[in-house]
Parts: sequence; C-alpha cells; structure tokens
Amino acid sequence: MYVDGVFSGGGVKAFAYLGALEVLEENQIEFKRLAGTSAGALVAALVTAGYTANELEHIFQDLHPKELLDESPWFKKVPFLKWLNIYFRMGIYRGDKLEEWLTELLWKKGIHTFADIEEDQLHIIGTDLTNGRITVFPNDLHNYYGIDPTTFPVARAVRISVSIPYFFQPVILPTKSRYRSVLVDGGVLSNFPYWIFKPEENQSSERPVLGVKLSSSDAYIDKAIPARTIDNALNMLDGLFQTLIRAHDARYISNEDAKNIIFIPIDQVNATDFHLDEDEKNYLLNLGRSKAKAFLKKRGYLE
Repeated sequence: MYVDGVFSGGGVKAFAYLGALEVLEENQIEFKRLAGTSAGALVAALVTAGYTANELEHIFQDLHPKELLDESPWFKKVPFLKWLNIYFRMGIYRGDKLEEWLTELLWKKGIHTFADIEEDQLHIIGTDLTNGRITVFPNDLHNYYGIDPTTFPVARAVRISVSIPYFFQPVILPTKSRYRSVLVDGGVLSNFPYWIFKPEENQSSERPVLGVKLSSSDAYIDKAIPARTIDNALNMLDGLFQTLIRAHDARYISNEDAKNIIFIPIDQVNATDFHLDEDEKNYLLNLGRSKAKAFLKKRGYLE
C-alpha cells in the first residue's frame, strides 16, 4: 500500500520514528511522497534516499548524537564564549558536522542535490526569519532565492530545517532583493506540515496521507494551548516559540485527520538531549513500534 508520509519535528526524540518505520515496512506500507520538519525532515530524506528501517536502526544505534555537535574546545575552558557565539553567530553549534554526516549517508544512495530525487517526492520545511514565511524545499528555491533546485544539496535543506534557534547557527541564503535571508528550524512556523499533501477543496487525494507525530493526540485537536507561567524573558521566548509552532499547524489538523496520524507522546526525553544513552534509544525505538502497532490494529491492518 502506498501512502504520502509526514513527519513532525522533535529533535533526538526522532529515534522513535525508526521503530514506527519498522512496523510500517513489516505491513507493506510504503511511502510515495514524504514531507518533514526538523528531525522529521532528516528521516524523510533518508527514507526517500532508499534506506530501510533496518538500515536506519543500525545507523542510529551506532550514532552518538553529541558527535553531531561541532563544539569549540574553548567552550569548556571559557563557557562565556557560548554566549558570544549566540550573539555574533546566532547559535552555539555550527551544524556543519550534522550536514557532513547526512551528506555522506545520502551519497551512499546516490543522492546529492534535488536533481537526484523525483519531482514532488520530498518536501523539507524551513523558516525564513528575514521574510517571516515558511520555506518549502525545493519548491521555493527558484522563486524566492533565485537558486536552481537541481544544484541545491538535499543535506543543506535538512540542515536548515533542523537549525533549532540559538542551538544551531542559522543558514544564510541570498535572495532576489538586496537582503539576505536568515533561515532556521521549520518548526518555528510549521512543526508538523500535514497541510502540504492536503488536496484543494472539492478535490480528492491520490493516496492516503499518513502522519507520524512526536506528541500526544490532544496536542492540537480541538485543544487550547496550555497556560504557562511567563515571568521573565526566557519564559517569554519559550512561550513565543511554542505558540508559533502550535498555532499554524492547528489550523490544518481536524479530528478526521487525526485518524490518519500515529501519535507518539514522549515526555521523558528532551528534543535537544544529544547525550542519549542506549537505554533511552531503546525506549524510543520500542515506543515507536508500540504506537505504530496500536495505530495499525485500530485501523484494521493488524489482528
């Protein structure tokens, strides 16, 4: 069975996707098109490249996420330098190691630029802070940035999508105007781009759309954003991001849509916990498996 798939952001929580993918493969559910934000974009790119769930599990089991953080050795000696990096470079970590790691993985499957992928097969979500808009790669490259999509590396698009503000340094792209665009994590404006495959009004979908989301089922569906205490600048910044992330996507997810989404609620692991141990990895993998099995059983695919 072919479906179009959408993966949400969630940082290192995305280890849970590997367990869900394993169950979907076992039940002959294949992805025709994929879209993703942040960690979901990374998984979507690797699946599009042809990696199986088993291959991905071996890759990520051997991976120590902290190895993807290009931290200056001076940070440990002079911690204040981290704050200078945030001020002058707008992020602690460059993100180069992550991009290089992904570039190598994609190369092994013959993928470098979007020219190596079928048109409309992969959609990566970023946030253009300069212009205050969602950027969809590769669709928007030519119209907004004057860049030929066939020359743009897939790994660079994913690198943009995972650039958690202040954690990873943003990516700067030229534009057709005199301004340069500062691009960061797609989750700032759309952490779960389920909307990207929704048909126009009075039109039907060519295939079912299957979403996989790293949160509980009531995070969006007819629920108000939970009240939070905001009594300082950091709390306000966190509140701003959470409001932006929820507000856009909530417009596009109905109770009917929720029937086609595998929800994987994860509270024990933080998105930026790049020091996961083996027990935490296995916890996430098993959680992804169990939630995918429960979803398929509810939908009648499993007995």
